[in-house]
Amino acid sequence: MSYWQLFVSFFQIGILSIGGGYATLPLIQQEIVQHQKWLTPQAFSDIVTISQMTPGPLAVNSATFVGLQLSGILGAVIATFACVISGCLISLALARFFNNQKDSVMIQQVFSGLKASTIGLIASASLSIVTLAFAGVLNWQDVRHLQLIPILLFAVALILLRKKWISPITLLILAGGVGFLLY
Repeated sequence: MSYWQLFVSFFQIGILSIGGGYATLPLIQQEIVQHQKWLTPQAFSDIVTISQMTPGPLAVNSATFVGLQLSGILGAVIATFACVISGCLISLALARFFNNQKDSVMIQQVFSGLKASTIGLIASASLSIVTLAFAGVLNWQDVRHLQLIPILLFAVALILLRKKWISPITLLILAGGVGFLLY
């Protein structure tokens, strides 16, 4: 793996990152885990978990951690820069375009289609993460059995959050401690 490959991969991910961090996860997963085979599904899941716990956008944090895992500090800088610069370039181009086309009905219809596809990407990422956490596989079609402990931990965490018996920050700290003890 070269720095150029790392840059190109995350530049492409950044270019296709419509819909935010969660919608980007399937793109990162496909490029890094399935296509390039730089990380295992479990390592990718760990990086997503760490990315969610650290401040900042999920896609940028994921790029930083993947780059760090693959090539150290320079890899983290390259992956992060590639992911961010593509979004900046797209934003500048789209701002100019939409400023000129702000009253177009066709543009409004395109946005409706983008919203629907973003929901699908987020659902896909969620399903991948849930199947990995509950069954140890990335694809729901490969599920052979469910793991009871992660399901119970999820249910307890969900109840604690929904009933507002615990703050999300406290829950993250407790979950990290339980994960350290159990895994």
